[in-house]
Amino acid sequence: MTTTGILDYESDAIVKLMNIPADDWGEQELKDALQRAIMLELSTIPPYATALWSIIDQDDSKPVRHTIREIVFDEMSHFGLVCNMLTSIGGTVVLKDPLTVPKYPGELPGGVNPGLEVFLSGLSRESAALFADIEKPENPLAFAADGNTIGAFYQRIANVFPNFAHLLTGQNQVTFPLGSQHGAGNNIVAMNTITDVLNAIHVIQTQGEGTTASPDNPFPGAPGELAHYYAFKEIAVGKKLVQDPATGKFEFTGPDVPLPDAAQVARVPAGGWVNDPANTPDPATATVLHDFNTAYSDMLRSLEAAWAGDGNKLFDAIGHMSDLGDFARQLNAIKLPADPHHTYGPEWLFIP
Repeated sequence: MTTTGILDYESDAIVKLMNIPADDWGEQELKDALQRAIMLELSTIPPYATALWSIIDQDDSKPVRHTIREIVFDEMSHFGLVCNMLTSIGGTVVLKDPLTVPKYPGELPGGVNPGLEVFLSGLSRESAALFADIEKPENPLAFAADGNTIGAFYQRIANVFPNFAHLLTGQNQVTFPLGSQHGAGNNIVAMNTITDVLNAIHVIQTQGEGTTASPDNPFPGAPGELAHYYAFKEIAVGKKLVQDPATGKFEFTGPDVPLPDAAQVARVPAGGWVNDPANTPDPATATVLHDFNTAYSDMLRSLEAAWAGDGNKLFDAIGHMSDLGDFARQLNAIKLPADPHHTYGPEWLFIP
């Protein structure tokens, strides 16, 4: 049984996969699931990075900026780990197909968290609430959740993967030592055994969701670092998460979490700023937007090449990511013609 539309970002392919009983998954279902997981990890980076780059003070030690920056690096390592899972069982990482690239505004790929519209904008309480919704666990410690979650999808992959452990070859693996700067568990390591795979899935799940007993990230860059869901929720609510010593319940009732000053980056319209007649970019702005989109597209091409056997292309991708931040900050300084209280932001459009 093979799913259809697996590369279509806007399809409900994950819902279809989850509706297939675990015992009926074959090799193709597992490969399809891993490609979708790669697309999921990739989809979180543009909104998180857009918010990060909108923060005016670039001191990475400042609390909120540090939190978001570490989460972006976590997502990068998650992306790399899943790419290694797919190539190790003979699959091919697809990134530069126009079908696979993220679409904003829009839902997460594959039908995860149905009804949740993911948008690109500067940092605000609203965007932080969106990020928390993206990362929400099946059973948050602070309050109830509903809907299909990323964590549940990864759990299905973890349940099924041991049936195909014999497929692991260790081919086309890309490794990178992110852990020394960003915490235990953040190294992109090779997937040579089923233990490697299950350990990696555990890192991905718990960094995003915490555990059923604690909201802490068990693989932190610094002691006391919260899992992504709770870290974003603190920023959205504006209060630290604290545990009531009497009841043991976790609530967002602690000290204030002030928002840092940020560029008022407006929500990017579907298909880019050219589709907003009131704010059509002038030639100079259009050039910066094009430069950003070109660097983004080249980054995807470099990443796909890295997992196709040319591991050195990872360094090209890292260079392109650095360029993206520079171009984004240039855009954040350009006011919208029809709304000077807000600025342009990066479109994250793929150029084939």
